[in-house]
Amino acid sequence: MVRVAVLDEDRCKPKHCDRVCYRFCPKVRSNIEAIRFEDNGPLVVEALCVGCGICVRKCPFSALSIVNLPDELEKECSHRFGPNTFKLFRLPLPSSGVVLGLLGQNGIGKTTALKILSGEIKLNLGNHEEPPEWSAIIQNFRGSTLQEYFQRLGDNEFRVVHKPQYVDKIPRVVSGEVGALLENVDERGMLEVLAEQLQLKTVWDRTLDVLSGGELQRVSIVATICREADVYLFDEPSSYLDVKQRLQAARAIRDLNKDEKTVIVAEHDLAILDYLSDRICVFYGSPRVYGVVSHVQGVRVGINVYLQGFIPDENVRFREAPIVFHVKPPTVGHEAGETLLRWDGMKKSFEEFELSVVPGDARQGEVIGILGPNGIGKTTFVRLLAGNERLDGRRVAQSELAVSYKPQYISAKYMGTVGDLLRNVAEEDFTTSWYESEIIQPLNLHLILDRNIAELSGGELQKVAIAACLSKKAQLYLLDEPSAYLDVEERLTMAHTIRRVVESRNVIAFVVEHDVVAQDFIADRLMIFTGEPGLFGVANPPTDLRRGMNTFLKDMKITFRRDSITKRPRVNKEDSKLDRHQKRIGEHYYIPLSGKKYSATA
Repeated sequence: MVRVAVLDEDRCKPKHCDRVCYRFCPKVRSNIEAIRFEDNGPLVVEALCVGCGICVRKCPFSALSIVNLPDELEKECSHRFGPNTFKLFRLPLPSSGVVLGLLGQNGIGKTTALKILSGEIKLNLGNHEEPPEWSAIIQNFRGSTLQEYFQRLGDNEFRVVHKPQYVDKIPRVVSGEVGALLENVDERGMLEVLAEQLQLKTVWDRTLDVLSGGELQRVSIVATICREADVYLFDEPSSYLDVKQRLQAARAIRDLNKDEKTVIVAEHDLAILDYLSDRICVFYGSPRVYGVVSHVQGVRVGINVYLQGFIPDENVRFREAPIVFHVKPPTVGHEAGETLLRWDGMKKSFEEFELSVVPGDARQGEVIGILGPNGIGKTTFVRLLAGNERLDGRRVAQSELAVSYKPQYISAKYMGTVGDLLRNVAEEDFTTSWYESEIIQPLNLHLILDRNIAELSGGELQKVAIAACLSKKAQLYLLDEPSAYLDVEERLTMAHTIRRVVESRNVIAFVVEHDVVAQDFIADRLMIFTGEPGLFGVANPPTDLRRGMNTFLKDMKITFRRDSITKRPRVNKEDSKLDRHQKRIGEHYYIPLSGKKYSATA
């Protein structure tokens, strides 16, 4: 049995804990220094540790993690950053002419694997003290496709292009106008086609520092595809994009395999990953502690394996319970409570954009999903409901309801810890068992309650913002893109949490969301926004799921089917037999089964 000990240096506070991990360690009490203290805090000597877990339980800041792994895995260690740090086992197997998808939780090693395959990180096979030379690395992977890959990478025979995860940081290192920058990297002569496909002409003369997140994402995708390379790596290419833009980007990335390019994509949107990929590698383990890369699976089998939490060919279970999409008839004439919110027809005009809102209503105990392209007025509508925007110099009438609002873009302005923020917002509810079981535990916030808001990652900050929004006592909850930065499991947990809070408090929630699978989990009815992005938008009234999905997906020119095992929504390949059939009968999302129309929710 191999022990992996990881210390979270951000959480460790040796001056405030009386070194309980050291004092209570059975090995230390037997005069065997399994834990010793250095300048940066404790160091667990894994070879001497017995894995009893006493230090883990005694640590008041939950800074230590110790896991026991099979001996066989130690031979497959790919990289470790240092003592008591994250450990990655195995690597994805790239293949030319194939799009390989990477699927797993945040903090499980996907970005690390991409950086290793791009050459940004030279893997050390777990030996961080004396990193091996390329010859030893190549010898380690003999007999696999990675042998030739690292041989060519080490000899600089490979050209690798890597689209990074955090595109919002690009303006810090690159400056200039979009058109000029893209023309400089157009080595494949694809710029005109891609600029049209991903709608970049509207930002052609703008500089990078004024672009939105979605615009930066599309620019970075086009810049990556335009370059001539052997290997193309994409880290979360759908972030900030609406559904139509995600599909356009996915089609552009898929076209690379026509030229027998090697393409690897890390992505959290299950529908887009399914549409994009030919094969899947599942990452499992313990976030920020260790990650294991599964063997290559077919795309359908790989995603189902991830949802079920069990890998048959490795006999490994990494999740206690599977994620299952339960099938039920879609809600037609939703049986919710009385009407709590009603709005009249209204307009909101800006210098170059106008939003028209069609009259509608919302009822107690229901979640209304909002779907539509970027720049169509979804955030403006939510801000009108929140009372943050005015109509004709006045607030809209519905702002008289108690409102809690989570904006699209969140920042760490609060000076204090997560616990302080939630305690102030939730007031007396913070100490109740209901609050603990329905908000803190599902969103996995108990581990970061003592962390400062300014220290949080994007995903952690998003979960705190969702919790703060749901903690307020309100009649109307407004959440703008709550899945941003969250992985698959966190997105579905977020959807469950919002549903439970709305149903238990008998209130209303509006959720702006681009992930169709997450909307399928969360929404009772849908508001579809139509119009011309950037010019005018129309907010149509809430409608039932079937009609709403059909309206939205018909405009997107795509259809979904259900997986026969997990019942998850899957995007049909364009112009496939099923795609043509569903378009012909007008069922883009809910396929008739035994004469009935069905939907899927959790």
